[in-house]
Amino acid sequence: MPKISNRALNMPESPIRKLVPYAEQAKKDGKKVYHLNIGQPDIETPKIVLDTMSKLNLKVIEYSHSAGFQSYREGLADYYKKFGINLNPNNEIMITTGGSEALVFAFQTCLEPGDELIIPEPFYANYNGFTITTGIKVVPVTAKIENGFALPHMSEFEKLITPKTKGILICNPGNPTGYLYSKEELETLRDIVKKHDIFLFADEVYREFCYDGAEHYSCLQLEGIENNVVLVDSVSKRYSMCGARVGALISKNAELMGMALKFGQARLSPPTFGQIAGEAALATPQSYFDNVIEEYVERRDIIIDGLNKIEGVICPKPKGAFYAIAKLPIDDSDKFCQWLLEDFDYNGQTVMLAPATGFYATKGSGTQEVRIAYVLNKESLKNAVVCLEEALKVYPGRVQ
Repeated sequence: MPKISNRALNMPESPIRKLVPYAEQAKKDGKKVYHLNIGQPDIETPKIVLDTMSKLNLKVIEYSHSAGFQSYREGLADYYKKFGINLNPNNEIMITTGGSEALVFAFQTCLEPGDELIIPEPFYANYNGFTITTGIKVVPVTAKIENGFALPHMSEFEKLITPKTKGILICNPGNPTGYLYSKEELETLRDIVKKHDIFLFADEVYREFCYDGAEHYSCLQLEGIENNVVLVDSVSKRYSMCGARVGALISKNAELMGMALKFGQARLSPPTFGQIAGEAALATPQSYFDNVIEEYVERRDIIIDGLNKIEGVICPKPKGAFYAIAKLPIDDSDKFCQWLLEDFDYNGQTVMLAPATGFYATKGSGTQEVRIAYVLNKESLKNAVVCLEEALKVYPGRVQ
């Protein structure tokens, strides 16, 4: 039998999706499963998008330009002007098949196999998959739950920088922590990036979701490193249209964008329907976001306040996105999350969580932590908190 590649063998399972078979079996057994494991919002997609798609009258579903439809790129440039960011739609914006492809293209364009990429952990689990795909080595710098997952001190980054360090990757607001980096923290990163002349990859797909009066500051607004910043964006969460699979790669580095386009040409073009939906979404009224943010704040408060009332649970309150990391009084988060689905129910109900071990690169980290996505309606979140409280009372691996 032919040998499978080491790349495939080393590709990690998704901590978000690997427990799906257990959830499916739990449902077959008659249990109600509250899915807090995955960032699939139940928020309705903007009406303007759905109306546009329902009224389509295409005779041919054509390829687009490899960088995406010109009109969509121009629309995105107008969108960014709202944040004081001026972009040239002709050579500084490239439409991609989701934010995932944007990151892969960025890595392929900027880094060589074996290069090192510093990422504050815990981080979005699929970053592991993207770096394995492109042969990059992840070098984690650990953020602590005790200070709400704030950016580690500059000295912690400096310790990790070697001649092979070619970039730093951040997600702001963060998945899985919901932490929102301040302007001052980003300026600290700016100084490191400028000093060592490395890339700063910024995943800003949750930009619209900032709470308690906090404001998002984009890495594209950092002065002095315009050619170092590579931005990743997506329509998935902003407009609750995860299945559209449309994102964007953005940089003011002309050489970088020209080289990235070659990878875009190799895959021909981003999806036509997704681009049509994405362009229509740009006309979404501000009232949509105001309502969504109000809803997420209420959901956040239900889940975070509820968890922190449970004995032994620590869960910092996020200021952005719709995720949180909670530390539980358990021996092993992978075992606990599987046990919830296989062996536990409370009044016929249970909860699906994502073990946080998959969001760390440091071995042994996250064993008492889980990621929670508060994407369900408020009643479901209240029930999920009760389920977790009851589960922790009887879990065989509970610790003090």
